[in-house]
Amino acid sequence: MPGETASPQLLGHPRGLTVLAGTEMWERFSFYGMQALLMLYMTKYLLLPERARGVLGLEAYRAGLEAMVGKLSDLAFAGQTYGLYSGMIYLAPILGAWLGDRVLGRTRTVTLGCLLMAAGHLAMASEALFLGALTLLVLGSGCLLGNMLAQVGLLYAPEDQRRTRAFGVYLITLNIGALVAPLVIGTLGEKVSWHLGFGAAGIGMLIGLATYLFGRRHLPPDRISERGPKVSLTRGEWRRVSFILLLLFFPYMLFATAANHPTASCSCGPTHKSTA
Repeated sequence: MPGETASPQLLGHPRGLTVLAGTEMWERFSFYGMQALLMLYMTKYLLLPERARGVLGLEAYRAGLEAMVGKLSDLAFAGQTYGLYSGMIYLAPILGAWLGDRVLGRTRTVTLGCLLMAAGHLAMASEALFLGALTLLVLGSGCLLGNMLAQVGLLYAPEDQRRTRAFGVYLITLNIGALVAPLVIGTLGEKVSWHLGFGAAGIGMLIGLATYLFGRRHLPPDRISERGPKVSLTRGEWRRVSFILLLLFFPYMLFATAANHPTASCSCGPTHKSTA
């Protein structure tokens, strides 16, 4: 039952909240740090002709993308890739939630997500593995996001008034990681070495995984849900669900449009000098 793991307390909350918030802080540190580097890395380093030729699958991927949207400059191609990557990050949790709820359980799915994300960050150290690294990051993030939030909720009984405050603590910790990431990883990547920046993101993800595994005993027990009877939505219910989904995705569409606009992407600063 929810809340049954809430016996060990820390500052009035289950210790599991500290475990989950610490894990998510490092996950956001690695995720947003990598995102801070992605556009610069592509436009200032990866897409230079002498390096682009060595990226596995890049030529075929670019040809397929240009077949759909037309000829792209390197800057526009990087922007499209960034947009697709960001969009898939928000789509992948559907698969991750299904794995956590019906197949593996949330603890195993989160552990798998941490491993996939760490592998993705570390794979970014090789130009040849760039597309594979992005795929690993998308899949890993999908395994993490929804399942971590579900575990926060399961630390408390439904009527427990601390649950709302717990999500507030969780989000504050998340934002700390997101705030620090560009300052640390972005600076390392842009000023020292791209690969050092991506490596720092990978190390951050491994710290998050260690935090999660070390505190597993404080987390809610996994219960894999059984498939229930199929329930069909009425036409009116489908309309309401579709309307709500559009409202949820509208802010992200505005953000992606602004982020990928050429004027937003051109403030890349001086040409990067590192060849590491």
